[in-house]
Amino acid sequence: MRDLPLSVLDLAPVTSSDDTTEALGHTIELARRADELDYTRFWVAEHHGMPGIASSSPPVLIGAIAAATSKIRVGSGGVMLPNHAPLVVAEQFGTLAALYPGRIDIGIGRAPGTDPRTAAALRRDLTHERVDEFPQALGELACFLINEFPEGHPYEQVRAVPQAAQTPPIWLLGSSLFSAELAGLLGLPFAFAHHFAGGGTLAALARYREAFRPGHALDAPYTMIAVQAVCAETDEAAHALALPAALSFLRLRQNRPGPIPTVEQAAAYPWTELERQFAEDRWVGQAIGSPATVATALAGLLEATAVDELMLTTQVYDVKDRVRSIELVRSLFGDIPAGLQQV
Repeated sequence: MRDLPLSVLDLAPVTSSDDTTEALGHTIELARRADELDYTRFWVAEHHGMPGIASSSPPVLIGAIAAATSKIRVGSGGVMLPNHAPLVVAEQFGTLAALYPGRIDIGIGRAPGTDPRTAAALRRDLTHERVDEFPQALGELACFLINEFPEGHPYEQVRAVPQAAQTPPIWLLGSSLFSAELAGLLGLPFAFAHHFAGGGTLAALARYREAFRPGHALDAPYTMIAVQAVCAETDEAAHALALPAALSFLRLRQNRPGPIPTVEQAAAYPWTELERQFAEDRWVGQAIGSPATVATALAGLLEATAVDELMLTTQVYDVKDRVRSIELVRSLFGDIPAGLQQV
């Protein structure tokens, strides 16, 4: 298996025995260990209205993680831009980049990260769909970050303050062909959500590479995929650890969101055949098992996708098992080369 930059995506999961303070503390603990293991970046994802996820405010959490680590890049995986004014995002990440020079990434997505009612509460303006304006908002964000708009633009005299000496790079995140093509046309690095949209991974990566045009950020395409990775001593142990997150996702789909159940609660749940198939379908194309099983899965995935960087997401009940999983996966790779540092 080829060596490449490894990164971590976390949702600050809240379990049935945690409160939010403990959940956020566990995410910081995981980030510290990823930093010690020379992982390239640690990203947190914006979600709203979900009792099992505490990462609703990535900029706030990014600041806490960056303060608790020393060298790992910290960023959003991502900020859902339709929920925010581009100027506000530029100010938040300009502040972070000034506090932690050379260590901040901005991953941007266009989904709401929540249900329609909560999205309406976030956005307030219900007269039109702001997702349709995503390319325009993304362009505004890029201009605010460098404080440079085209002549005659309405915001030509507006400045995002503070502005960091090193502009944090923008990544475009996606689970569709739309985001893949847009990232390519804009010449941005692209991160695909293989961990929940694995059926579209190869098509999206191909579309991105075909559409890519060199730009201010990149001269050549740069790709990353996020993959579910739960590694334990045996296949059976890893599947047991992965089952609570599958049950949590099932309940979310059934409009019964809640914290992540324990391993024992997930095992005792009266799974129907259809529900069991739903859980197993979420594991297709992912990396769940013993180190040998995970190594085989990741090697196949890297060969099929030819990505430049790999991001692991490990949604399990106990933080000790999350930490152990990234330790075991790290042991499968040799010296990790530097990833994309600055755009």
